[in-house]
Parts: sequence; structure tokens; C-alpha cells
Amino acid sequence: MRRSLIGAAVLIVTVGTAPAAAARAATPALPNVVVPAPVSETANGATFTLTSSATIGTDAADVGNYLAAILRASTGYPIPVSAGGSGTIALSLSGAPSSVGTQGYQLTVTGTNVTVQANAAAGLFAGVQTLLQLLPPAIQSPTVASGPWTAPGGTVVDYPRFGHRGAMLDVARHFFTVSQVERYIDEIAHYKVNYFHLHLSDDQGWRIVINSWPNLATYGGSTEVGGGPGGYYTQADYSAIVAYAQARYITVIPEIDMPGHTNAALASYAQLNCSGKAPRLYTGTKVGFSSLCVPLDLTYTFIDQVVGELAALTPGPYIHIGGDEASSTTASDYSYFINRAQQIVAAHGKTVIGWHDIANAPLLASTVAQFWDTTTSNAPLASAVANGTKVVMSPANHAYLDMKYNRQTKLGQTWAGLVDVNTAYGWNPGAYLSGVGESSVLGVEAPLWTETIVTSADIDYMAFPRLPAIAELGWSPWSTHDVTAFDSRLGAQGPRWKVMGVNYYHSTQIAWPAGS
Repeated sequence: MRRSLIGAAVLIVTVGTAPAAAARAATPALPNVVVPAPVSETANGATFTLTSSATIGTDAADVGNYLAAILRASTGYPIPVSAGGSGTIALSLSGAPSSVGTQGYQLTVTGTNVTVQANAAAGLFAGVQTLLQLLPPAIQSPTVASGPWTAPGGTVVDYPRFGHRGAMLDVARHFFTVSQVERYIDEIAHYKVNYFHLHLSDDQGWRIVINSWPNLATYGGSTEVGGGPGGYYTQADYSAIVAYAQARYITVIPEIDMPGHTNAALASYAQLNCSGKAPRLYTGTKVGFSSLCVPLDLTYTFIDQVVGELAALTPGPYIHIGGDEASSTTASDYSYFINRAQQIVAAHGKTVIGWHDIANAPLLASTVAQFWDTTTSNAPLASAVANGTKVVMSPANHAYLDMKYNRQTKLGQTWAGLVDVNTAYGWNPGAYLSGVGESSVLGVEAPLWTETIVTSADIDYMAFPRLPAIAELGWSPWSTHDVTAFDSRLGAQGPRWKVMGVNYYHSTQIAWPAGS
């Protein structure tokens, strides 16, 4: 059941003379504060101070304006932004090492200026997140705060271990407004997450207008778990979310779950049911009871039109088709259905992602499986991987943000176990699942299912501090993986979250600074 500068310093010990060792010891270390941990860092002993005369020069206007907006809000300084990589803070698309690729960066802080160099704008955005964490926590205050605004001098060279670092929000069990979704996007962006998976349909609600099937939203979206009012996104709303994420270098992955988890759709249109009779809307939390009618030709017209409209609104490469917990569908029907659904998505120019259950059907070479189980082996998935399938790792007993921290946690579920922050951090995505080596892993995702999640404060409480743990597993090299160092860096995020108004869980595994 799937739902019901910087990092730790690396000490290199070599044989040498006592004076050489003394010289190394005298070199200032960068603070142990940045999450995810960077690939490499060196300190130079300088201190940079952001003053009221500071400027930003940028080769990527959106990144420069993003940074300026944050700095203006907290410092009250004007922080003018100009084109070109020249300024007190310079954001340059030249001069970065080729090794950092398109998502990495080089950050250099001296006593007088800051330079972020990257090969693509996504790398500049990642470098800006590291810079913000080097500045005092109050730099992310939404209102003017007190300085001084200093950052330690040094150089960071950084790039991700995996290209896919995701977070998922279930808006089907409980509906969240555009502004609530955008708030969460802002929060995950600080930890170099680059995919946002939006779970748009389930038994309890359908959350996106489909013009060719209007009842899906107006009727299927009219409720949620517990019988609340539900809600849905217009296509303009959805496009606004996509654009907001894009401005933070995050790609939206929409999910329409099928063939199971479909009661909201079946209730909206009687003709989608094999019986021709629509079930009642559903507000409970049980799973596995619903299914699209596999033999019905109209089912595939429906999927084609839904996927077609969604694909036209989605610039990213993926459409997620769910595929999990289809226990009301026979094995042969399931295989037939997944095959046809994949072909429909491909015909609309998109790549399929599905929960790893889809490995029980023949997969297209391009289809991606998302592993959610609590086991460390899965024979059908291992077989698919042997045939070239790539995997996104989301083991529920580590990566599901809706699991309770402990028995006393008021929100969340326990079916996958209790998951405090060190359990979320304590696994290796590239060596977790038998038959799925690192080269077959695209990355990680931290899903947040919302059976018990109702408010933005609830989202914050379950996502933080665990979301940064999963983000670090996706970004940082395995050589930096150290729970003690991570716990220290994570603790440094507490004052930052307090300033930002993030309602985080004060895990007893972390030594949070006083007052945070």
C-alpha cells in the first residue's frame, strides 16, 4: 500500500611535514550550514558584506530578479539588477568548469564581491540557493530585518549526483489553492529540487479542468477526504503553477492516476463504467476498489482527450499515469491497459512515468518507473531495468513525507513505518534496490500524500525537515553522506525556516539552535 560554504568539510589526511600540517590547520573552514552538501569547497578567510550600494549583474534576468527580490525584502536595499555578469553579485554564464554540467555552478566569495558561474541558467539558480544559505538566516525574511549581511569567503564547485530531484504534492485527497502550491514550490526550490509532481486525480477528487469532459472538475472535484468542498484548477490556474515552477527551474509532472484510483472520474460520467452506472462520490481513504473499464473503447477516447489537453498545457517531458494499486483490474486487463495508455501518452509527445507497478506490463523503452514500496527487491522492476527501464526512487519507508515521525505525531500515517529525519536520510538511492544499480536511477522524489494534510502549516510540518534530507540524497555525492554532519547542517536551517514562517517539526534527532 503506497499511501492509506558549506557542507561538512572533508578532511584529507596526508603524510607531510609539521609546518605543512600547521598551515592547513590555520586555513579557515567554511561554515557547516549548506543543504544539500556541495561537491567541494575551499575557504579563503575573507568576509563579504552586502551593503546598501550592492548591485546584481546577471546573464539570466530571471535569476537576477529572483535573487534581488529576496535581498530587497529583507535588507531594504535597492539592489539594482543589470544585464551582464558584472556587479557586486555577478551571475555569469561563462567561466564555469565543464564538469558542473548544466545544473551545477561555481561560487566564489571574496571580501568585495560574489561571483556565480554556470553553464546554464539552472546552474546559476542553484548557486544562488547556496549563496542565500551562506548569508544570515534573516536574509530570507519577508520583511526588513537587521544585518549585518555577511558571507564567508571561499569557492564552491558543485553539481548534482542525479539529474532528477523531485517532490510530490497530492492535491486530490485534499485540495490546495494555487497560492498554497506556489508556496510549497518556493520552499522546495531552496533545496535544489528540480521536479514537482502534482497528483491531480484520485478516488476523492479530480483537480484539473478538462474541456472535453467538464464534469470531471465541476462534479468530480466537488469533494475531498472527509467530505470537504474540494476544488479544482482551471487550465489557466494550472498554467500559472507551471510557469511559477519554471521560473524556479522546476519542471511540473502532472499525474492522472489510472486505471485504479479513478472513482472521481467514474462518478462524473456513468458511461465510463462497465455497468453504465456511476458510483457515488467518495470521501474515504481506502484504496484499490475502483477501475476504468478496460474493454470499453470509450475509455481510451477519454484517456486520449484528457492526456491531450494536459500535454498541451505541460512543457515538461513527462505525464505520470499512476498505475498503482489496481487490484480491481485483472492481470491481463492491467497489462493491456498499461500498454494502450503508454501509446496514447507517447502519441502526444510525452514520456510516461508510472508507479513501479507498471513493470508488471510490457514497458516502452522510454517509460520511467517510480519505486514506492518498502522492500529492497522487486522482481518485475528488476527485469524491466535489465531491459533498459530507468527508475525514480521513492521508497515509502524513507521518502514518503506523510509517514508519522513517531507514534505521537498527530498528522500522517504509519503503514510504511515511522520515519524521522535520520531514517529519511539513511539510505543510498543508487544501491538500495536489488537489480537497480546507480546507472539505472534517474534520481529521487519525496511524495506527500494528503489524507491527513489540510493546511499549508500541515504541509510544512510533514515536509520539513525531511524534504531536505531527500533533496540531499539526490544532489550530493555519496562521499559526503554522513549523518552527524548532515544533522548539524540541517540544524542550521531552523532559524532560516523560522524567519520564513515554515511550520517545521522540531525533530529530537537534531540540535536546533536556541530560539528557532
